Amino acid sequence: MELSVPLQLALITVVAFVCQWASWRIKLPAILPLLLSGLLLGSVAGLIQPKQLFGDLLLPGVSLAVSIILFEGALTLRFSEIRGLEKTVRRLVTWGALITWGVVTLSAWGLLDLPLELALLFGALVVVTGPTVIVPLLRSVRPKASVARLLRWEGIVIDPLGAILAVLAYELVVATGQQGALLHGLWLFFQAIAVGAAMGGAVALALSALLSRHLVPEYLRSFLVLSSVIGSFVLSNSISEESGLVTVTVAGIVMANRKGVRTDDILHFKENLSVMLISVLFIVLAARLEMEQLLSLGATALLVLAIIQLVARPLSVWVATLGSSLDWREKALLAWIAPRGIVAAAVSALFAQRLEENGVAGAELLVPLTFMVIIGTVALQSVTARPLARLLKVAEPGPRGFLIIGANPVARAIGQTLSQNNFPVILTDSSWESIRTARMEGLPTFYGNPVSSHADQYLDLVGYGKLLGLSPRRELNTMATMRYRLEFGEPNVYSLPWQSEKEEKHDVAAHHRGATLFGPDMTYARLASLLSQGADIRKTRITEEFDFKAYLAVENRQVWPLFAVDSKDRIHVFTSESQPEPRPGWSVIGLIKEEESAEENGDQAA
Repeated sequence: MELSVPLQLALITVVAFVCQWASWRIKLPAILPLLLSGLLLGSVAGLIQPKQLFGDLLLPGVSLAVSIILFEGALTLRFSEIRGLEKTVRRLVTWGALITWGVVTLSAWGLLDLPLELALLFGALVVVTGPTVIVPLLRSVRPKASVARLLRWEGIVIDPLGAILAVLAYELVVATGQQGALLHGLWLFFQAIAVGAAMGGAVALALSALLSRHLVPEYLRSFLVLSSVIGSFVLSNSISEESGLVTVTVAGIVMANRKGVRTDDILHFKENLSVMLISVLFIVLAARLEMEQLLSLGATALLVLAIIQLVARPLSVWVATLGSSLDWREKALLAWIAPRGIVAAAVSALFAQRLEENGVAGAELLVPLTFMVIIGTVALQSVTARPLARLLKVAEPGPRGFLIIGANPVARAIGQTLSQNNFPVILTDSSWESIRTARMEGLPTFYGNPVSSHADQYLDLVGYGKLLGLSPRRELNTMATMRYRLEFGEPNVYSLPWQSEKEEKHDVAAHHRGATLFGPDMTYARLASLLSQGADIRKTRITEEFDFKAYLAVENRQVWPLFAVDSKDRIHVFTSESQPEPRPGWSVIGLIKEEESAEENGDQAA
């Protein structure tokens, strides 16, 4: 059945959304359902025909999309995250990449009977991991922070380096039999890195100057950055092939680490664009693949996949982590997780087409082999990584932290108290002023909408297991409780009550709001009013002599209990639906407002 071009585009868009939504529900990387959907819609059903759909624009469009995705990922990389692990990151993307390249090349050459030059190209293609796959995988695995940061940095930084390695290998294939082919390839390799680093740094400094000096209006900031990324990518590639990926990666990292440059709004713009591009790319690239080619690879190709997973990756990690502070358990998990992603798929499609046009023998195997590695690593690691992390005891312990919706005065006061009592908090808000104030108070923050796609990718929730909806915007609280009850569990999401609850026809259903925080009358307005009147949040120890009833009955003060901390340092939330019963040895965190005594009132009157 042959569909028209508009119908093909609509089908790709709808299926991409369904795949992303399904992966979010099951907490697995979206790449797997996207690839399978592309295979089914393309090779099996024949409903999508990328060559007919995009023609000569397909591969250039893929390259531009990859550049935008890499730039967005690089914007999230801050050097402060890997302090003490810099050497390990450098080794992973240099010596580790070379080791993986060598092992995969020898395996493909010896087992698949590929020509050596083509085996070199295949090895370079599967060196790269992928941030688009690793980030959602880390969300489900929740390893220790050191492992998570290493994997995220490796996934973004190694992508352009792997692409340049592929260029080197491609030049060797094309120049087979020519004198000086190796030296020419090495010259192109170092040239691409130099050109990309220089141009990326220059673009980042120019953009930083324009943005920090407010020379561009707010509504044009994201447009400026996007056009600069695309322009520098194309210009860099015109100077030195595949240097564009280095350019955008360097530009993103430099901008992310420049002081005084606000990149949060740019990330907001990029989030939806990146999600759409990633989804469409995987479906379109998989649709180009012939199912017969994939099935014809046979058991030998699976053996190569096993060598990549069980030999190449562990060996590269072992070399990269020599002398590091990581223990053997963390190294073992690091050695297991290395899914391949969008760059491997895109670059393999690009070079395979060029080689087939040049009549290189075996070039038709390049794409199916690469996709086999992508599907195999993603499927295997998605299923096994979390149990392995638990077995190795490198998964984060039971979550103690609170995701707080809002960075307003009420949220900051509660967050500060929880943080001081060793319960991690992270405050989210779309108000830059509120976020800035929270940061000045030393509170961890996330600037942006907590229910956005960007939050799904970059809001680090390792160690967080409860949600407090403390925003004065009740719709945001409701959306957040609905979104995170799947992740935290329904008993662990809470939101403030609202005065309008008496009007049932205007109220949100109770099962969408989570439990009602602190009591039916403790609205945001009342909490804010009490804090402005001098009430403060205190922690009080409960003993045999001073039990919970005595705590509530102290004269000349009003008390509203908020949280209870038991003898095992577990926290319990006071809600309209559930009231903890603090016992001796527990502590109560409550909002306390001191009242003036009658004698003090009389003295003041006199």
